[in-house]
Formats: sequence, structure tokens, C-alpha cells
Amino acid sequence: MNAAASDKTTATAPMPPTAGSVSSSRMVATMGAIGVACGILIVLTFQLTLPRITSNKIAALEKAIFEVVPGAEKKTTFKLDGDTLVPLEGEDEAAVKYYACYGGDNRLVGVAMEASGQGFADIIKVLYGYSPGKEAVVGIKVLESKETPGLGDKIEKDPNFIANFDSLDVRLNAGGTEMANPIVLVKPGQKTDMYQIESITGATISSRAITNILSASTAVTVPVITQNLQALENGAN
Repeated sequence: MNAAASDKTTATAPMPPTAGSVSSSRMVATMGAIGVACGILIVLTFQLTLPRITSNKIAALEKAIFEVVPGAEKKTTFKLDGDTLVPLEGEDEAAVKYYACYGGDNRLVGVAMEASGQGFADIIKVLYGYSPGKEAVVGIKVLESKETPGLGDKIEKDPNFIANFDSLDVRLNAGGTEMANPIVLVKPGQKTDMYQIESITGATISSRAITNILSASTAVTVPVITQNLQALENGAN
């Protein structure tokens, strides 16, 4: 009887924690604390730097607007409200914006618009200028791109490629509803018309991405500008 009781007591007695289990528990707790601290630091850093990042983006966009519309000295921002362009009052992140640009005499010299599309590596975001008088794209600036250095990033640097957008024909048909000649990409040395874009050797995919971005965007924006030209011309006042 005493032997049985002794066996039962021995079997149910709690085992003392081993050094290994205590060490593992402390390690997990320490790693968890470090993870929480890192998370807090990341959030705080993002919150502290966000205003500056936003300010830098606004400044870069402002500079780019005057680069893609030759002769521009001031601008008025319009937003698309249905089919009508109206001056933008205050901030509206969701608004589709049209940047009407004017010369020193308050004459409309062009309109700048943002556009984006899939590139080889990631989304490419551009700003381009359109001249109602020339019925052409008259400038382009890559705002964001992660294309391959030395190849795809030539869309930002190659002078021959950039020259495609000095006067890229995007005129509308007689009805003013669609492009008279869709923008097309051609091989180097084969450009014969002003609605063609000559590609970059070794960067065909990135060249095609820019072509597709402009083709899709101008098909929408140019008819809107044409229909609202009076409002845009009076926007400087």
C-alpha cells in the first residue's frame, strides 16, 4: 500500500523547468519585443517623413508641368466633372486633373496631364503636354519608373526617343470623337509620320509601354480638351 502511494506521488509530481525551455521562452519574448519596437519605429518614421515626401512630389510635379509645355509661365488646375472641366478648388486627390498652362499674355499655350501604365518592371507614371494649336503632344516627363538601368530607363534619357514628343501628332478625326491616326510604335529608323514613335534599340518593351500609355490617355484627354477649350482659354482670368 505504501509502495503504491509512493509510486503515484512520484508519477504526478511536476517537473522543474529545464534551462533550455527558460532560455527559449526568453528568446521568443525578446524577439517579440524587438519586433514591436521596430514596427513602432517604422510607423513613426513614415509619419514624420510623409509631409516632406508629399511636398517634394508636389514640387517635382510643378516643375515638370512647365517643362512639358513650352512657353508656359503660369497654370490653372482643372478637374473633370462629368464631361466638363471646372477649376479645381482646394485639394481633391481623387480628381482627374488637367493643368492648363498660359504664357505671359494669359494665352493658353498647352495642357499637361498625368498618365500611367504597365512597364517592363513596374508601373510607369508620366506627365505630358498637349498643344491645342498644334494638335500634338509637345513634351513628356517620366515621373516614376523602375525600368532596367541602362536599358529601359533610356525612356527618360535617350535624346532621340524624347524627340518623338516634340510634336507627336494626336489630332482628332473630323467628328472630334477619336484619333485620326492612332499612335503607333515603329523600329529605329523607320519613322515616316508624326503620329509614330521610334523605339529604343534594346528597350522595345519600355518604348511600347510609353506608346500604350500615351495612346490610351490621349484618346480620352484630347476630346475632353477640345470640348472644353473655351473654359480652358478663359482659365487664366
